[in-house]
Amino acid sequence: MFLAEQLVGIKTRKQLVELAKEIGVDVKKPLKRAKYEEELLLLQTELALLTEYIAKKKLRVAVLFEGRDAAGKGGSIKRFVEHLNPNASGVVALSKPTEIEKGQWYFQRYIEVLPNPGQIKFFDRSWYNRAVVEPVMGFCNDKQYEIFMRQVTNFEHMLYEDGITVIKFWFDITREEQQKRFDARKGNPLKEWKFSPVDLKGQELWDHFTDYKEAMFLETHTSFSPWVIVDTNNKEEARLESLRYVLSRFKYPGKGKTKVSLKFDPNVVFKYYRKNEKFDL
Repeated sequence: MFLAEQLVGIKTRKQLVELAKEIGVDVKKPLKRAKYEEELLLLQTELALLTEYIAKKKLRVAVLFEGRDAAGKGGSIKRFVEHLNPNASGVVALSKPTEIEKGQWYFQRYIEVLPNPGQIKFFDRSWYNRAVVEPVMGFCNDKQYEIFMRQVTNFEHMLYEDGITVIKFWFDITREEQQKRFDARKGNPLKEWKFSPVDLKGQELWDHFTDYKEAMFLETHTSFSPWVIVDTNNKEEARLESLRYVLSRFKYPGKGKTKVSLKFDPNVVFKYYRKNEKFDL
């Protein structure tokens, strides 16, 4: 009863922390989570304002999420679209190509799902499957890979010239953190569906994956379509900072209205630079 009376009198976070200390309760984790949820909602509000502007001005924006398995791409995309107007936004997560699609120009099925005027679309993996995942896993041959690498920068330059804004995220994760997340999935019946033999093979072929990833950066990081690296060992931090980065790319009515910080942390989100040390070994 006495504790209930004390809680009723709490008006600030500082008072709550002081009360918790008095009764021996550690509130660091709950407070950290509450702060994250509060900041996430404010950034999502800013993104909704940006999406309204994109719809009004008939802009076309494509945000690509690439990276190793379990790097947090899907979770981040979920937070991006959670409160957006579905008519002005969408998620693209293509399944493996059909027999007909296998006979088409590789980029054709991606062209068909590019954003229309007034839309922002989030790609849960993209045409860059052919740069890393497919050659590592043996899903394409050497000739197909070489043709893709010759064509992709020209393809993206055409998008740029036509006015489509493409943001290319690489969600970076360490080998140890990836293994930890795989283990958590295997032990959780609600997450086991996320784990596949391909994931396991990705750990076995880690170095091979790194070689293709580095080649992709060297050949496809351009001034008009740069790679943006996101450190995702802390998933919550990665979600907030990637949101901030997208918001930083545009000027829109009401920007900053929520008073949330829109400056992304350069230690978490940064453009690829050829002299950078390899960051996920």
